Amino acid sequence: QVQLVESGGGLVQAGGSLRLSCAASGRTLSSYAVGWFRQAPGKERELVAAISRSGFSTYYEDSVKGRFTISRDSAKNTVYLQMNSLEPEDTVLYSCAAPRSTATAFALIREDYGYWGQGTQVTVSA
Repeated sequence: QVQLVESGGGLVQAGGSLRLSCAASGRTLSSYAVGWFRQAPGKERELVAAISRSGFSTYYEDSVKGRFTISRDSAKNTVYLQMNSLEPEDTVLYSCAAPRSTATAFALIREDYGYWGQGTQVTVSA
């Protein structure tokens, strides 16, 4: 019943920035914890950033700490992933996800997520 749609991906040069957006319909996204995942061809889906339902707690995978920032704007029903200092290694499909239950305040493993967007492609050239 929750539909998630990502946008903001594209082609950038190394050192550049992108801001990904995750928008929801069917439910108010502010009621859910949200995570951003990435999946390279032949690899398992990996959690790169997560934000709690309240917005006060965040998680980052080690390789993106200091470069990526996850945030949310409840008024716009949107969660963002600000990506700075992009590297060619960041080239991958990025998807946002939400737990199925609004009772899940913070989700840090893939199995806790039940709603998934279609993904947006990020390509970083060097």
